[in-house]
Amino acid sequence: MRKLLATIWVPFILTSVKSQLNIPVRTLPNEVFRTIKKDPTDTTVWSWKRGGITSLTINQGNQSNWAAGGDNFSLAIGAYLNYYVLHKINRHSWDNSIDFNFGFLQTTSLGSRKNDDRIDILSKYGYNFDKKWYLSGLFNFRSQFFDGRSYSGTESSLSSTFLSPAYALLSAGFDYKPNNHLSVFFSPFTSRVIIIASDKLAAKGLYGVPEGKHSTNQLGAFGSVNFNQDFSKNISYRARADIFTNYKSNPQNIDLYMTNLISFRINKFLSATYNLDLIYDDDVKLFGDNKDSPALQVKSLIGIGFMMRLNQIAN
Repeated sequence: MRKLLATIWVPFILTSVKSQLNIPVRTLPNEVFRTIKKDPTDTTVWSWKRGGITSLTINQGNQSNWAAGGDNFSLAIGAYLNYYVLHKINRHSWDNSIDFNFGFLQTTSLGSRKNDDRIDILSKYGYNFDKKWYLSGLFNFRSQFFDGRSYSGTESSLSSTFLSPAYALLSAGFDYKPNNHLSVFFSPFTSRVIIIASDKLAAKGLYGVPEGKHSTNQLGAFGSVNFNQDFSKNISYRARADIFTNYKSNPQNIDLYMTNLISFRINKFLSATYNLDLIYDDDVKLFGDNKDSPALQVKSLIGIGFMMRLNQIAN
């Protein structure tokens, strides 16, 4: 009886399964390993882009019995590193960049001192809600690594060191990106923390931090303009300008931080660079005879040296 039922039902079951699947046995391997085509209605865009620039300039000079005068020996070194990581998926974008600057000067008459020292970290998230407009959040951190001194004749005093000062800024606002070269960010609600980690500098009450305190918080409006353009294969320009006004104290006085870098490529590895930085901070009063008022800080550097573009990777 069992053999009879098996003889009747097994072919029936196989026929039913075959009719339901409608896949011939010989085509199963092809079905398992076939290429799956992307759904044309799926518009997901996922991409990463990484790259940057690194440069090193060295200037050295010697003099002996030189009637026109000057230092017998001079050496100047400047190093710069920029690296960025950009990410985009559908309406979401995440831009990250880090900048390192360091300059060192050695002369017979002045001795050794730094003439540049900066670390700048920027991270910005944006949600595209209307073509060129993004709802964005921004984080920025700026400080330096080594001791900095203010010079007056032959005398000098400590003016900065690691995390003294340091600026940490957290902001939410709108970002306008009309193209790949320009970004204009504005926020009416921004929190900025100024940190003075050094006990020696904290005791002086510098950079807007009350005397004896190691930090202070400011609430205000913030704006940032970023521009990056290759004018030709050998000429590129990069600029950034940040402005901040403190609602709590003298909101009419606007702090400015601006950096410009233009590079002229000579060949694959050699290039000429010009860097111009402008800073105006209403709380920085280290200059002049009475040191009772802030002043525009200007730094200009020209150099010829090694420059290399880090591999730009996109996927």
